Amino acid sequence: MNKKVLIHTIVFSPDRVSTAYLYNDIALRLKESGYQVSVLTTTPHYNFDGCDNNEQFLRKKAFGLYYESDFNGIKVKHVYQKKYKNTVLRLLGFIYWHFVSLFLGLLEKKSDLILSPSPPLSIGLINVIIGKLRNTKLVYNVQEIYPDILIENGIVRSQFTINILKWMEKLVYNQSDAVTTIDQLFYNKLLPRFENKSKLSIIPNFVDTDIYKPYAKDFISLDDRFFPKSESLKLMYAGNIGHAQDWKPLIQLAIELKSEPVDFFVIGDGVLREFLDREKVAIKLENLHLLPYQPRDLMPSLIAYSDLQFIFMAPKTEEHGFPSKVYTIMACAKPLLVCSGEKTPIVNFLKNKNCAYIITEKEIEKKVHEMANLIRNLTRYELSIKGQNGHGYIESHYSKAIVTKQYVDLVDKLFI
Repeated sequence: MNKKVLIHTIVFSPDRVSTAYLYNDIALRLKESGYQVSVLTTTPHYNFDGCDNNEQFLRKKAFGLYYESDFNGIKVKHVYQKKYKNTVLRLLGFIYWHFVSLFLGLLEKKSDLILSPSPPLSIGLINVIIGKLRNTKLVYNVQEIYPDILIENGIVRSQFTINILKWMEKLVYNQSDAVTTIDQLFYNKLLPRFENKSKLSIIPNFVDTDIYKPYAKDFISLDDRFFPKSESLKLMYAGNIGHAQDWKPLIQLAIELKSEPVDFFVIGDGVLREFLDREKVAIKLENLHLLPYQPRDLMPSLIAYSDLQFIFMAPKTEEHGFPSKVYTIMACAKPLLVCSGEKTPIVNFLKNKNCAYIITEKEIEKKVHEMANLIRNLTRYELSIKGQNGHGYIESHYSKAIVTKQYVDLVDKLFI
């Protein structure tokens, strides 16, 4: 009988977020490689407007304890989850998901291996319990380093809580049969936390180059009311508007270039969207355009519409995360403007590829001045060359076919 792999993740199709897309493709590649695959996740609650529900219909099971759907022949169990604005309700919902997913994981017909991504760190703990009780191999994928992010952002300050989280992290790493992370700097930081260092390896994230590819301007399909045709230089960010990015330099840069032919587009939603809305109105920034999330199939057109994609990493989180949109942008042959510290994953990845403008200055006034001067002197030819450099590198190293095979190879190796 073929080995069975359970993917346990907080997001999966029909959620519309990068980790969901990533694990959709990993699940399909494992299935194509002969593994029986099932998924344990939440009900869709990230960028989901219900329009995919006809294609992946969620059927109520056990009086609503969980739901089931079918994703290209893969059975998916969904535990109810919602992004409540109320902190207490969000915490209760999070706890509920953990208990029900533990229960469903233990009831799942014997899985030979469980694969799950972080965050959250606690999903790894649930899998350790299931793995011990059901004699199941475990693979844990570190997408962001927890609890470091929580501690360094001051979200967790109690030493007692910090000690518990560090204990949990050590337990998850050392009880797993294999741990993967996405970047060399992440690897270097995590390695001392392992008793058996051979368990840790690097498998990067990837991009679906069948979807994300260069578009000619003539093939862009966007609403002219929101994306007017003009000769201005267009800088764009599309994604979560949260604490992982630094938004103050954007406001200052928009002010600095207010009277010049430069437009800034921010597309998405998040906890700091209201901050950008207020600043735009208060300062009358006509060159800053704020738009809601757009469907995934429009992303290649959005990126093609822009001249330069920007990512400004927040100093408190820049060492612990790597935005997967970097791969997407490069696959679409667009250059990047990146603000981040020198010894951070995004700078480490981009610094030798000649596809990005990298600003490592810390002081905001100097940073903004450096970016403004850079933008004023850009040529479209130079932008095109940098975009092509990025596209070539993604095609040869970070395509879906290349990286999903690394996951299959890892799982194969654990069963030898």
